[in-house]
Amino acid sequence: MNIVVCVKYVPDATADQAFESDNTVDRVGVPGLLSELDEYAVEQALQLKEKNEAPDSVTVTALSIGPEAAADAIRKALQMGADSGVHVVDDAIAGSDALATSKVLAAAINKIGSVDVIVCGMASTDGGMSVVPAMLAERLDLPQVTFASVVESQGDQFRIKRDGDTATEIIGATAPLVLSVTDQTGEARYPSFKGIMAAKKKPLESYSLGDLGVDAGEVGLSAAWTAVDNTEARPPRTAGTIVTDEDGSGATALTEFLASKKFI
Repeated sequence: MNIVVCVKYVPDATADQAFESDNTVDRVGVPGLLSELDEYAVEQALQLKEKNEAPDSVTVTALSIGPEAAADAIRKALQMGADSGVHVVDDAIAGSDALATSKVLAAAINKIGSVDVIVCGMASTDGGMSVVPAMLAERLDLPQVTFASVVESQGDQFRIKRDGDTATEIIGATAPLVLSVTDQTGEARYPSFKGIMAAKKKPLESYSLGDLGVDAGEVGLSAAWTAVDNTEARPPRTAGTIVTDEDGSGATALTEFLASKKFI
């Protein structure tokens, strides 16, 4: 069984965020890391391998698109236990929307070869659109089982539990397929020292758009169906309102404040 897990290099949420002059996210000047939601995807891919009757026959490949620094996201997946990595890096990709991203991912997966399961996180922590797995399934003409909170498999048969606001669905499909998982699937493992050292010897290939046969004119900001018109910094936090309750009027003042903000 061949498993590809899609991982994304995203800006660190704890760092000061910045934008380029074209209003795209600065992915070079801001520290980045493997998207937390994609760590759950890596974990589920590794569990599929470990639970297989012949785990040595299962390969897990971490696939990412992004600048040179995005290789760090792949290395984190390798440290967790993935067997190999593929990095699609090309300046023309910068500013791509979800449609273009799914196009490049699909081309990379086709180049990797025969793939049985593609595992994705439920969303990226910097975009949060949650549509790339579905688009990827459409481009690859594969069934999709998405937003899984529980994943079960036996051979090429997969069954997931999807939790909605009002109901829980049980969905089944036969591999090859696209699977996306939520943060309810279980904690992602931490890389061990052994895993960190072993990752240094694992193969990590780099592809350009030319290697994938993708026209540069079909990706990037100029080809995006959506664009950000303007960005502005969040205003500084102002001092809060302090109510001194000396005469028993504190409750009334609090109620009036909440009502003025339409909280009650």
